[in-house]
Amino acid sequence: MKVIDSIRHDEQFISLEFYPPKNRDDWPAFFQTVQHLAQLNPLFASVTYGAGGSTNADSLEIVTRLQNDYGLETMAHLTCIGSTPDEINLFLNELAAAGVDNVLALRGDLPQNGTAALPPSSPLRHASDLVSLIRTSFPALGIAVAGYPEVHPEAENPEADLAFLKLKQDCGSDFVITQLFFDNALYHSFVKRAREAGITKPIIPGILPVVSLKVIKKIVSLCGATIPADFLAELEQADVTGGAAAVQKVGMAHARKQIRELLESGVPGVHIYTLNRAEVVVELVEGLFPRNCA
Repeated sequence: MKVIDSIRHDEQFISLEFYPPKNRDDWPAFFQTVQHLAQLNPLFASVTYGAGGSTNADSLEIVTRLQNDYGLETMAHLTCIGSTPDEINLFLNELAAAGVDNVLALRGDLPQNGTAALPPSSPLRHASDLVSLIRTSFPALGIAVAGYPEVHPEAENPEADLAFLKLKQDCGSDFVITQLFFDNALYHSFVKRAREAGITKPIIPGILPVVSLKVIKKIVSLCGATIPADFLAELEQADVTGGAAAVQKVGMAHARKQIRELLESGVPGVHIYTLNRAEVVVELVEGLFPRNCA
């Protein structure tokens, strides 16, 4: 079933994002995490996908198992940079054969220094190109896309960033999942500006609970998000006085407050970047979502 058909105005939801382990020896522990979090009854679970299709086979196997063995409505991440239309169509055919009805359409990371540049004639240079391909070739698939409350790091300005998001909508995407953020005002401002730009699809906020100061500093350096100064100071003080456990306590309290306030403001649901930490996610959402039972 397409996820968009399950999003209701009268029932808020959580969705979860999983990160497949690179080493297959770690798969048993990963699927134990999946089994634990499946009890939360998420509306859907997304599975990240390696740049340029580097984890194509693993991604396909994992989303299939989540769908068939754990009863989760699964969304496969799909990047287009470095892939040909034939490669994308092959992967989408395999997803369809496995009963996976949803994808998160992403551009993916551009080639870095020391790697080959994209061919000038490549037809898949933007996420909107991927959305168009999917909607044309696989019209029954559900399509989510990414949105950036703090503006995509490569965008010229906020207006240009929203224009690209509007293009993804016009090419056939169903809804938006945002990049992580730590200030709800950023999300609300983003939604307001998106509506003014003609973007009408649901915009689901993405929340990442901070469980490590080192990890979160690396993540925000890569994705362009910012940590509010007062929150960062609190995390750093916790690290000095209580170490990792204290940092996680502060991070969890902040994320839980974010989620509660977002739900009170009437968001459709909340997408949680799990970092495959089952105990963290269960604690984070306990008592906040009527449809979920930890």
